[in-house]
Amino acid sequence: MAQNLSPTESIKPEKKSKRSAALGFIFITIFIDVLGLGIIIPVMPKLLETLGHVDVSTASKYNGWLTLIYATMQLVFASIVGSLSDRYGRRPVLLASLFGFSIDYVFMAFAPTIAWLFVGRFIAGITGASTATATAYIADVSTGHKRDANFGLVGAAGGFGMIIGIALGAYLGELNIKLPFMAAAGFAFLNGMYGLFILPESLKPEHRRPFDWKRANPLGALIKVFTKHSGLAGLIGCFTLVYIAQKAVEYMLSFYLFEKFNWELYSVGTLGVFIGVVLVAIQGGLIRYTIPKFGQQKNIIFGLIFYAIGLVLIAFGTQGWMMYAFMIPYCLGGISGPALQGLATSKVSKTEQGELQGAIAIINSISVIVGPFVFSYVFYHFTNKTSGVYFPGAPYLLAAALMIISVFLAIKSFRAKVQRVKSVKAANAT
Repeated sequence: MAQNLSPTESIKPEKKSKRSAALGFIFITIFIDVLGLGIIIPVMPKLLETLGHVDVSTASKYNGWLTLIYATMQLVFASIVGSLSDRYGRRPVLLASLFGFSIDYVFMAFAPTIAWLFVGRFIAGITGASTATATAYIADVSTGHKRDANFGLVGAAGGFGMIIGIALGAYLGELNIKLPFMAAAGFAFLNGMYGLFILPESLKPEHRRPFDWKRANPLGALIKVFTKHSGLAGLIGCFTLVYIAQKAVEYMLSFYLFEKFNWELYSVGTLGVFIGVVLVAIQGGLIRYTIPKFGQQKNIIFGLIFYAIGLVLIAFGTQGWMMYAFMIPYCLGGISGPALQGLATSKVSKTEQGELQGAIAIINSISVIVGPFVFSYVFYHFTNKTSGVYFPGAPYLLAAALMIISVFLAIKSFRAKVQRVKSVKAANAT
């Protein structure tokens, strides 16, 4: 005999299905956002060498300026986009960004000179400011350890997008330098069309807030977060140093491999696929075990240490095959990212998640301004023909030092939290 279900019970599976579809869309969106960055990485050295008639060492300087332009636009627009999503919802912002990305990639595909690449990076920086909205969407629909786990999947989607982008850029770039950009344009457009029909709005009307230009100002947004949530200071410091250090791998690896080991594009792509598999296994699977088992703080500390170990090993690698082995401890560092995200989001209310993620996106933009620019000049200094010391791994040694500093900042932040809790308890006891 059929069992009658209550209205609430009959709706739950449908709601769960819609939420799963929405989360899937967000993961794909972040994947495509990062895919666009990854596609450019392996082909950029060869592209800059060809368009500028320069060597790899000099091309790295151009790359530093290109990423500076891109990140500056993200810095300007990240908090604006995040605040707009707090006012009008996540859905319209995400869809507009995806369609904007598709237009930008077509533009980049047909850039005839280095100057046009700068224009393309300018546009991409604006459309790429949606990452804060995507992560705010995750915060809207997740709670507790599920939030940490979903941020882990976001990290996996971002890492996988970066690596697949590198692989696509490498393999397609061997055929035609324009193909990687056209592929990214197609992916962004198709995902935007998919989102038109699948993506529901995650931010309820009662959780929205009026748009405020003061809060949308990049520096103002950071100041607002710092003043309202003083306990976030140490974590924000960690985010900043970690993001800067990661850029040594994300933006400089292809230059390093071309210079030190004389690799071809397809070799860079193969390493990219390997890193992608490891990252997905760690951030999409392992993190779901390590955070509930060991807690956020231990994941953060040990993740940062793994990052530092991997970076030191990469700096002193003597054979190309070693890069495969050295990327394993580096990728294990990825257990720290979702834990940092989860810990930070737990300290703000639902109405401020977009603002927080906008602030974190601003920090990421600052790191893209500082990291590639500094690392590219360090790489140039230790690889150009007039250099007194030849050491292509110098950027990775510097990045490792930043990771170690972030460990101490994290520990200091955790101790400060314990001290605040003890003070509150003591005050209540009296």
